[in-house]
Amino acid sequence: MGKLITSLFVASDEQTMWLVKRQDDPQAFARLVARWEKPLQRLCARMTGDPHRAEDLTQTAFARVFARRANWEPSGRFSTFLWRIALNLCYDDLRQTQRRGECPLDGLAEEGAAGGGPFVADEPSPHAQADARERGDFVRDALLRLPSHYREVVVLRHYEALKFHEIADVLEIPEGTVKSRMAEALTQLHQLLKHLNEDKTCNHKKQTRELRAAL
Repeated sequence: MGKLITSLFVASDEQTMWLVKRQDDPQAFARLVARWEKPLQRLCARMTGDPHRAEDLTQTAFARVFARRANWEPSGRFSTFLWRIALNLCYDDLRQTQRRGECPLDGLAEEGAAGGGPFVADEPSPHAQADARERGDFVRDALLRLPSHYREVVVLRHYEALKFHEIADVLEIPEGTVKSRMAEALTQLHQLLKHLNEDKTCNHKKQTRELRAAL
């Protein structure tokens, strides 16, 4: 009963951000950082391919949230506001990386070793773990080779579990556009990952199930 009563008084992200907006409340802002730091790092790492740069981008995103607190509208979701800021920072970083001629895939191995991959099973055999890591590397590599407007949809949908209408709000595009981008992203991922299934005789539906499971 006590836990139920306590839960009724737990402030939502929106209520907490309102305190930040109106009162510059540092404790309220610290709660938002604690709640969203890891999801934001995951997003930035999967968008840029560099977990170290993702940490810097995450800190920059929170700094920007605080700097733009007056612009936040309580009628919208805080998560939408936050995802949008983080994605814009990722785009800026990717453009700078391309201008410098760097490869965004360099951090993939380290991210996989740190357990960031989607292929974790309950006590798998060493062989299964090695196979899972290899497939995880292939998927992360392929994801980073997608154009950013396809990659963002896959990351938000399959890694962060946003619904299509929520992704549409973040990206400020129609929901139908989100769905069409997802369909094209999956098609391109199939092409990039087709070598994973060269030794199998499976149809397109089975490949889709495998890809979705991997993501």
